[in-house]
Amino acid sequence: MKLFFREHIPLIIVNIVQMIAVLSIYIMDGYRNYHTALYALFIGIFLLTAYLFYRYFTHKDFYRRLSNPIHKLDEVNEILGFSSLPEALTHLLKSQHTEYMNQLHQQERTRNDHLTFINQWVHQMKTPLSVIQLITQEEDDERFTSIQEEVDKIGKGLDMVLYAARLEAFEHDFQVELVSLRKMTEQAISENKRLFIKNRVYPEIHIDQNILVDSDEKWLMFILNQLITNAVKYSTGISQKILIKGSDRSLEVQDNGIGIPKSDIKRVFNPFYTGENGRLYRESTGMGLYLVKEVCDRLGHQVEIASEVEEGTTVKIKFV
Repeated sequence: MKLFFREHIPLIIVNIVQMIAVLSIYIMDGYRNYHTALYALFIGIFLLTAYLFYRYFTHKDFYRRLSNPIHKLDEVNEILGFSSLPEALTHLLKSQHTEYMNQLHQQERTRNDHLTFINQWVHQMKTPLSVIQLITQEEDDERFTSIQEEVDKIGKGLDMVLYAARLEAFEHDFQVELVSLRKMTEQAISENKRLFIKNRVYPEIHIDQNILVDSDEKWLMFILNQLITNAVKYSTGISQKILIKGSDRSLEVQDNGIGIPKSDIKRVFNPFYTGENGRLYRESTGMGLYLVKEVCDRLGHQVEIASEVEEGTTVKIKFV
């Protein structure tokens, strides 16, 4: 109703001005039959009112739809009215909706093709990496040890690319089941043993054998690997250690490394944000904690972080 009146205010004003102008001309011309003039004025007002009522009731659905937001894309296909303007607008909306859906399907196909390419490319790259690892394991030389460490970095980078791509289709790539935190943590430490040795960091596990949580083991392992990598990276030094604690409600990774400045703590989950520590450690991508947060959100977990400069950082995953 409000939209209808706002649109027709100029028409009402023009009609009122026109009536006043006609009456003024009659009066200035010496015409003194006020009853006839008032009758003519009444006829004009009546016709204007009748037209507005007719206009409103024939366009009521049209104005109602324009006044209310569209909550579903299918709503644009509803008929807005039977006069020329609503029909024209309905046709325009339908054509725009069709074009939008076509572009959306095209984007979906492009995204799926990209995801398929990333998956295939990562798996193809892992094959030569596995061969390099097998060759270097047979050699007892510092040069080959360095090659193994670099291969590990490449492998972790490929995993990050793969998991970042899989986030696009997360709902088709996860399965909630009972996960043994102790077993998973031991596996993560085993996979990162060269990282611990290189950085002279010692891991401690404080998790009971019988602790089970509802989660997706593959994605939870990815989260834990990211947290371990960060903890070790920023805790380099003799006698440094990281502590991994777990319960049926949470998983916690704690280090006593360089810590995170308070100015950065609120932004560490932003994509590509490296902060002050990232400028010191050039290998930081700013994607690790971002992916951790994204995966936790999709799994229904919560992630919290607390840190003090030169004292260390604690990241806690809550299973809610």
